[in-house]
Amino acid sequence: MRINPCFFLVTIASLVGWNTNPLFAQSDSQVVGSQAESPNGTPAKWYKGNLHTHTLWSDGDDFPEMVADWYRGNGYHFLALSDHNILSQGVKWMPVSKVEARGGKEVLPKYLAKFGKDWVQARSNPESNDLEVRLMPLDEVRALVESTGEFLMISSQEITDKHAHINATNILEKIAPQGGTTVREMIQNNLRAVDAQAKQTGRIILPHLNHPNLGDKGISAEDLAALVEDEFFEVWNGVEGDGDLGSERRHSLEALWDITSTLRLSQFKAPPLMGLATDDSHDYHGKTKASPGRGWIMVRSRWLTPESILTAMKKGDFYASTGIELETLEFDQSTRTITIEIKAQGDAQYTTQFIGTPKRFDETTTPRDVPPSNTESPVTLDYSADVGKVLSTVTGLKATYTLTGDELYVRATITSDKPPMNPTKESPYQKAWTQPVGW
Repeated sequence: MRINPCFFLVTIASLVGWNTNPLFAQSDSQVVGSQAESPNGTPAKWYKGNLHTHTLWSDGDDFPEMVADWYRGNGYHFLALSDHNILSQGVKWMPVSKVEARGGKEVLPKYLAKFGKDWVQARSNPESNDLEVRLMPLDEVRALVESTGEFLMISSQEITDKHAHINATNILEKIAPQGGTTVREMIQNNLRAVDAQAKQTGRIILPHLNHPNLGDKGISAEDLAALVEDEFFEVWNGVEGDGDLGSERRHSLEALWDITSTLRLSQFKAPPLMGLATDDSHDYHGKTKASPGRGWIMVRSRWLTPESILTAMKKGDFYASTGIELETLEFDQSTRTITIEIKAQGDAQYTTQFIGTPKRFDETTTPRDVPPSNTESPVTLDYSADVGKVLSTVTGLKATYTLTGDELYVRATITSDKPPMNPTKESPYQKAWTQPVGW
């Protein structure tokens, strides 16, 4: 991997005034290429991780150790178990009959075969006489699977509030759903609760909006743009049929990303959204609707710690992927040039599209002409071709784009002609998404 240590070098003078200008302070967040060495000589490297995962603690069908072991064995470096409205803490017993109803008769035998009877804890319920098995809390799972510099578990919760789902990564205490009369209000209230806990505990907690098109009450681009507290969202979610590609009433998540980022920069004077790919995995025993290995993020960080990983993400030093791996991802502030080099995979062919919106874009909008619905969210507005337009298309393993100064932002979508390892109907080809820069 090409290393360019000139990025992120700043002078003391350049720091003057950052604390007094919130938008200018965000400029550090748009830069990729953070590969300078730390004072002790530790270089930054890429770490692969998934921040949206479920287990038997909520509605998944496998034990947390089994889920963590799958990710560790498949080349991941960090994982967040983000069960619904619960943290995997304390003592929790689950009837074997319920475990089998979720994943089948082989779930417990697989668990015993992997970790042994000395690890697996079972008992007969004194009241019902049902056989129960203990679900291990995160601290015990960590002791079993974590390895310094190689694999990290990060605490998480999916705050599930009716139609608004937000993952809070590196959370310390469970947050109850805050409610609200609209999806926008629910999201805002829950984001404020996450921020309050982060300030109270002194932790970096990273919230991200899950599957914005899931169900019948998705959020509009206009509402999401106004929620400037939300810095991260899922541009790709691995669950089959969760609306990633949109519908007659909704934008695809990529289009939602571009519209939201355009409105934030042009109307709200706020930074654009950053996009994650996740598994949202629930199924580990043959069912494919929500199985693992479909979407992840690659984060460039000096250390494999929650703080280092999340700090890099807040700087925008990561990309999302369903199978494509990058050798180089750099944005040179001095030349305003994005450089991408893709790691070759056999005879796969790659197309990179640099996407952005001009500063003087056509602001015309039109509503979609679709039948009314009592259950769906209001019909989305369509924007002009200026919003999220393809600025350049490049084929091959290397792609560059130099900003002209007329763009609100530029990001890249890279597409392979090969399928992912675990495809869905919505993902026939491997893809990767870089974060917006140039703003």
